[in-house]
Amino acid sequence: MGTAVQSAEGTRLTSRPAAEAYLGGVCFKLGPPQLIGAELEWLTAQPPDRGRPELASLAAALGPHTPQTIDPSSPAQPLPGGSAVTVEPGGQIELSSAPYRSARELCDYLVADHAVLADLLSSQSILMTSAAADDSRPAQRLMQSPRYQVMESHFEEIGPFGKLMMCNTAATQISVDAGVDAAAVEERWRLLYAIGPTMVAAFACSRQLFGIPEGQWASQRMRTWLELDAPRTIGTPSSADYASWVLNAPLLCVCNDGDDWTPPADATFGDWVDGALSEVIGRPTTADLDYHLTTLFPPVRAVGHIEVRYLDAQPGDLWRVPIAAIDALLSGPGVMAEALDVALPTAGCWKSAAQFGLRDLELRASATALLSLAASYSPDPEFVRLLDAAAERCCRGRAPSEES
Repeated sequence: MGTAVQSAEGTRLTSRPAAEAYLGGVCFKLGPPQLIGAELEWLTAQPPDRGRPELASLAAALGPHTPQTIDPSSPAQPLPGGSAVTVEPGGQIELSSAPYRSARELCDYLVADHAVLADLLSSQSILMTSAAADDSRPAQRLMQSPRYQVMESHFEEIGPFGKLMMCNTAATQISVDAGVDAAAVEERWRLLYAIGPTMVAAFACSRQLFGIPEGQWASQRMRTWLELDAPRTIGTPSSADYASWVLNAPLLCVCNDGDDWTPPADATFGDWVDGALSEVIGRPTTADLDYHLTTLFPPVRAVGHIEVRYLDAQPGDLWRVPIAAIDALLSGPGVMAEALDVALPTAGCWKSAAQFGLRDLELRASATALLSLAASYSPDPEFVRLLDAAAERCCRGRAPSEES
């Protein structure tokens, strides 16, 4: 049976058990759950025609905060509240927060960093729009790296939704600690998957997407994920199966010094570990596996901590509501058990959640109950108010974007 072998290029992987052991260490960092973080995305536009800003304009506006994907020489300094700035393929701008010990602290720092970011971008007349889907512009990729070139090419073989996802959508993502041990990780992971469809429905606010008939979809952003590359995007509802799922996922990129990162056709990372690609691209290393992890987009993703990736970007500062909800629903074993009971009847109903949202009466009832439960467990009075209001909104079947 093969093992992981140290080479000049890093740790070479020569067996699936070695790869799975490595994944167990990097995907789930064990310890008492204490921290919470978030990634917030906005669409960007530049007058007078409200087209996408040039990368040079973004770099001029961001200065020392420019991400290295745009300027490799940039120091990529975080903003005062600790958030890193990144730019998505279609020019969407993202704040990736530092981790904080409370949802209140996280939200306060994100509000402050958002104000700084908006001020920086205004120096180049770049506007930020709180929308989960772009309904007015065709998908246009600004980022020209080999990663995004091969990603666009791969997704175009499936249909139009890949490029739209890359360039015309924006999300609210929430990160939480994995858990103190494997059993706790599984409990938290299972809950985050189970509540996913309910949360998608509760916060769906992207009914229109450029070039796609509205078709009564509540979340066109979530629809893009459901319409493309299921082996890469569906994931697994059990953390115990995550390593196996990663290895069985198809390769999207093979990093090299050239401009073409296209992988061998129909190959999984497991095939690569097994030696099936040795004559073509040699044996993989742990660095290759680390990169492969970044090309997988399940609704819940393990990156040391756990990322919740299924939520639409929210209007204005309403992104605080799902952050407060996730924080409260994971705050202890009692609320987690209650939340699981609420969510189980609609667990797995991803398509119904994205298509019908709160028009699905079962999802509407689940969303109302789940947000009410979060309000009852939140320690923060402002979050209690926001969560109660969100529960009432869900009860009335209204999307966040429909509130006055």
